[in-house]
Amino acid sequence: MPATEATTWYFRKAARRMDLAERVQRLLVTPARTVKVEVAIELDNGELANFTGFRCQHSNDRGPFKGGLRYHPALDEDHAEALAALMTWKTAVVDIPFGGAKGGINCDPRTMSAKELQRTTRRFVQQIHEVIGPQVDIPAPDMGTNATVMAWIMSEYSKFHGFSPAVVTGKPLDLHGSAGREEATGRGVMYATEQILGRLDRQIAGSRFSIQGFGNVGSHAARLLAGQGGKIVCVSDIGGAIYNPEGIEIDRLLEHVRETGTVAGFDGAAPIEPEQVLTCECDVLIPAALDGVITRENAEEVRAAVVIEAANGPVLPEADEILERRGIVVVPDIYANAGGVTVSYFEWVQNLQSFRWEVDDINDKLRRRMQTAFDTIYRLATRKKISLREAAFIVAIGRVGRATLYMGGF
Repeated sequence: MPATEATTWYFRKAARRMDLAERVQRLLVTPARTVKVEVAIELDNGELANFTGFRCQHSNDRGPFKGGLRYHPALDEDHAEALAALMTWKTAVVDIPFGGAKGGINCDPRTMSAKELQRTTRRFVQQIHEVIGPQVDIPAPDMGTNATVMAWIMSEYSKFHGFSPAVVTGKPLDLHGSAGREEATGRGVMYATEQILGRLDRQIAGSRFSIQGFGNVGSHAARLLAGQGGKIVCVSDIGGAIYNPEGIEIDRLLEHVRETGTVAGFDGAAPIEPEQVLTCECDVLIPAALDGVITRENAEEVRAAVVIEAANGPVLPEADEILERRGIVVVPDIYANAGGVTVSYFEWVQNLQSFRWEVDDINDKLRRRMQTAFDTIYRLATRKKISLREAAFIVAIGRVGRATLYMGGF
């Protein structure tokens, strides 16, 4: 199922329950603009490389467009539009004053040198600088990008528009980034886990976790959950998967990954097949890698009581219905991984104010924002006897729809 189709399916399901007219649904689901540009650079060996860059701007009725930039060979216009829509609903769920956008370049950063990546990034900014800006569209890191890439974006954009740290978030601390931003998505996942387990009369301490993906989000989530007494029994990344029913020593695993680049070969756990991460015996499954990994074919095999969507769109609609029928609670991506955009909002505010907040203050603000958002979703889901995902979409659609109405969009 194409990414846009899956996102729209969830939107339509919630919109039907809200009895939204078709014309209103069409207005809310259609992107405001999608920009597609050529990104041609000279490689280190003198050859010419040609990539395609995308920036989909879905909605700005609640504030400037906001969303990550993904460098991945599979990125296409459909993915960009699906992820941009998710950002619109995500920022609305946690009630921060942004709309949704997403984009990136269909390159493979793993095969490129730092100089090639910098040339690619700067060329991309040269192509899109007129449609981004601190009050227009604020990019952030996503898969394949990091704080260094954001620094290059800020630098190139500032050549055209003057010193503009607020044009991107997720920057290095030494270049007006925010404390707590790097681990913010993983920390938000931990806070989301706290919330749902508390409602189920459980706690992180003693619970068993399986985490698919050990990049920025998965590794920080694992570290923070382990720090709260959680038992990480299963972990995977692009290089392999490992399992230890007694719990993996996350600090040692992090050191192993720093040295080797993968969880594979870690001596504190047994190797398993990567797909087993999704079906191993655990209390909480956290897909923190790519979209569409839990499907109709494997949803019946999931043995967790709770699924926390740390990635964007990891559960496809048919699988979502199977999990719901089986009584497995899914904490949806538009809430569960909103920690990153929330702390990006904090960074943007700090940049606009030319003032820096302390990390404890930032983490406390994030915890309260995640708690308030979950309370709203959970109360609605309980009252209506619907899933957390449907409740989250209803909350988000209501907020965006009302803003659009007030702005005269209908």
